[in-house]
Amino acid sequence: MTIYHLSMECYPVAKVGGLADVVGALPKYQNKIEGIDAKVVMPWYNKSFFYDHEFEVVFDGWIHQSFNMYQVKVMKEKHNSLGFELYLVMIPGLLDRNDVYGYWDESQQFLAFQHGVLHWLSAMQIRPDILHCHDYHTGLVPFMIENCPDFSYLKGVKTIGTIHNGEYQGQMKWEMSNYIPRFDGWKWGLLDWDGYINPLACLLKCCTAFTTVSGGYLEELYHDFKGLESLVRAEHQKAHGIINGIDTEVWNPKTDKMLTYNFNLKNAVTGKLKNKKALCEVYGLNPDLPLFGFIGRFATEKGADLLPELVQRGIQQMHGAFNIIILGSGNSHLEGELQNLNYTFTNFALDLGYKEYLSHQIYASSDFLLMPSRVEPCGLNQMYAMRYGTIPLVRYIGGLKDTVEDISTGGCGINFAEASVDAIIHNMDRAMHIYSQKDLMKTLVEANMKKDFSWEISAQKYIDLYQN
Repeated sequence: MTIYHLSMECYPVAKVGGLADVVGALPKYQNKIEGIDAKVVMPWYNKSFFYDHEFEVVFDGWIHQSFNMYQVKVMKEKHNSLGFELYLVMIPGLLDRNDVYGYWDESQQFLAFQHGVLHWLSAMQIRPDILHCHDYHTGLVPFMIENCPDFSYLKGVKTIGTIHNGEYQGQMKWEMSNYIPRFDGWKWGLLDWDGYINPLACLLKCCTAFTTVSGGYLEELYHDFKGLESLVRAEHQKAHGIINGIDTEVWNPKTDKMLTYNFNLKNAVTGKLKNKKALCEVYGLNPDLPLFGFIGRFATEKGADLLPELVQRGIQQMHGAFNIIILGSGNSHLEGELQNLNYTFTNFALDLGYKEYLSHQIYASSDFLLMPSRVEPCGLNQMYAMRYGTIPLVRYIGGLKDTVEDISTGGCGINFAEASVDAIIHNMDRAMHIYSQKDLMKTLVEANMKKDFSWEISAQKYIDLYQN
């Protein structure tokens, strides 16, 4: 069985969020299953990965986008160094840029990527068993292969859509239909939702089946889906909730080259303490205090807007009895507020931006990880944290409630219900009480490290879905 994963991100080629981690790991683990050949197709970016690896051109053609003609060049990484065949699609003028997102002509970029991929597959007579489309950026593929005559060779290919984050749907004005390859005009309703072209809605209407990245998130979408609630209920027979996994070869405290000190289950407590002391020395924190970490985008859906008040009130109310370190970026106003607090409190460390090595060090060094998310389709951070013996302190929502059970009910984490500073501080106080009990901390650290969040189980669930 041949599967082509279509995505805008893939770790370590280009990463913005969890989508990259999933697409960088799922195909690798699928390929360990007999009879499976999973590949990844993504845009070309001006990133170091391209220059550090050998590529060969496997296709060179042209597509029309409205009144413009664009070259489409497909390059294959020669040595399958990621555990799967990787294809990069370059379209000069559209898909040849430094960053993944943030451009004014994003919609045209995403349309061109989908158009270019389907043109390449059709022209080269490549017919996969499955086209696996990740998020709205590839959401028009199922529509195009069934309704655009240019891709009649691919008609009937089964399509799977995965919703990594339903907050983003890619709505476009109808003028953008000029950039879609010619299609049967009377099928316009498959593209439309509420007067706009909505790629995510189109994906749900046209795919063979779709998945969400946790069962908990699927249940939430039936009631809160940014206007698509009635659609997901209407298409419920196609829906499957499959929790993400993590790449346990990359995320392994025993072999992780990004850590100052490696450790395993047997020396977890002392190993974490060594990493904690090293990190605290860099940021001027007291290693004798419990360390809370936050890693993520400064976005409302991540609860990042609560961080400034949390830092200030938490440190003041608890009389500086803990340290907190934050790694992230996004909202410029939040960045400014946190920078001001960084100058004020010696118990607080801030590192703006995203540094892969530092995220690994924070997971390994922190005693607790904060995830006050308002929306969390799956969440990978809590799995990384547990893999490194860190206790997750999370809001009981989406994939977080599928993966983190509160200590009060026999689990190894801390749950809270409300996305509020009061709720977080209350549960940080619970965490500090746990921290004061060294035997209990040791038990929780070791129990979390024993949890199996590897991709093997989830990868097999996807294969079962494909075969179905």
